[in-house]
Amino acid sequence: NPHPQVIERVSHDGNKTMHIANKKSGTTFRLGSHNEVDDAGDVVRRCLNLGSYNYLGFADDWNETCEEDVLRVVRESPVSCSSPRVEVGTYALHRELEKLVARFLGKEDALVLNMGFNTNATTIPSLVGKGDLIISDALNHTSIVAGARASGAAIRIFKHNSASDLDKVLSEAIVMGMPRTRRPWRKIIVMVEGIYSMEGEYCNLRSIVTVCKKYGVYVYLDEAHSIGAMGPTGRGCCEYCGVDTKDVDVLMGTFTKSFGGMGGYIAADQDVIDYLRTKCAGSIFHNSLSPVVCQQIITAFKVIMGEDNTDTGKKKLRALRDNSNYMRMRLSEMGLHVLGNYDSPIMPVMLYNPTKIAAFSRECFKRGLAVVVVGFPAVPILMSRARFCVSAGHTREDLDDALVKIEEVADLCKLRYGRSTFG
Repeated sequence: NPHPQVIERVSHDGNKTMHIANKKSGTTFRLGSHNEVDDAGDVVRRCLNLGSYNYLGFADDWNETCEEDVLRVVRESPVSCSSPRVEVGTYALHRELEKLVARFLGKEDALVLNMGFNTNATTIPSLVGKGDLIISDALNHTSIVAGARASGAAIRIFKHNSASDLDKVLSEAIVMGMPRTRRPWRKIIVMVEGIYSMEGEYCNLRSIVTVCKKYGVYVYLDEAHSIGAMGPTGRGCCEYCGVDTKDVDVLMGTFTKSFGGMGGYIAADQDVIDYLRTKCAGSIFHNSLSPVVCQQIITAFKVIMGEDNTDTGKKKLRALRDNSNYMRMRLSEMGLHVLGNYDSPIMPVMLYNPTKIAAFSRECFKRGLAVVVVGFPAVPILMSRARFCVSAGHTREDLDDALVKIEEVADLCKLRYGRSTFG
């Protein structure tokens, strides 16, 4: 919902303990312009959600787009499989979803897992190990970092989104080989993301793939934030950058952002997927994805692809792009430091000073805006930021109202660094 109701809490001991503000229990609470009292007597604050990954708005119009199909599966199938995929946890819906993902991305097959973070964290150790080399973008997500560290492979870093630095790192790694023995690496894999979630910018994929093909190394692309949100038909960074998916060896993505579901996928050649089904910890140990969630994702895919016989998917993609570019343009015009690229639904606004993190969040909350603020250790200590995520479910009136309030908070917190060093 782009307008969630947040339950208000009060404290009588300096925030050591918190209590729900409830009118029926006699809690004294002065209602503000954004406050309401729900049927249970709880005091709630109606906010505009600017922090959700609900890029295509399936969480907003679920009753119209997905409800019928999903509730049918709720009646016909178990909510949980209570088993890993390799035992008795594979249903027809799992295979249908995997075939749909593979067809959507132009790959031979796909594997779906029940958690986005663990898709990276359990797949990477299955693909590489001792004697292999991972070359990772400096700003890759912590799930990639966790998977790389767990794999036992050697790790090298290249400067963020720099194809020229990747070229240097690759040439040195190939010439020098393994430490001490100087033997050649068993395999080298380059790992990048489609959209970097803390930077709001997309991958320089065409140049990076060109370098990787030059040296004959593998490419692993994490499309957690880009699948469904980038490209004319929502097929992610490859489509947006004009790169054939056949040139990317392993495509990873999640269903938690654009599809209103949960879990993640790996799409690759048939032999790679067959290998992962029996070697990846996420497949052989973890509980399989709920059939109900599978149906939610399948229905969302069909809407995006236009296979529901409507143009709803096209409208959602267009609304997301228009809202993202409008919001980014207006924030930049305010004099705020906005990171990232146009067409990206993620807009990090720099706060820099760590003391402004809580201040910005609280002032926005007072004005009915639910925002995400980010500080150390997720980012360097002097690179604190707020991160706005725009959705196809936002209306232009929602964004205009939010921009007026953000401008007030920007003046209060001195954030106009685009106009003055002192904000």
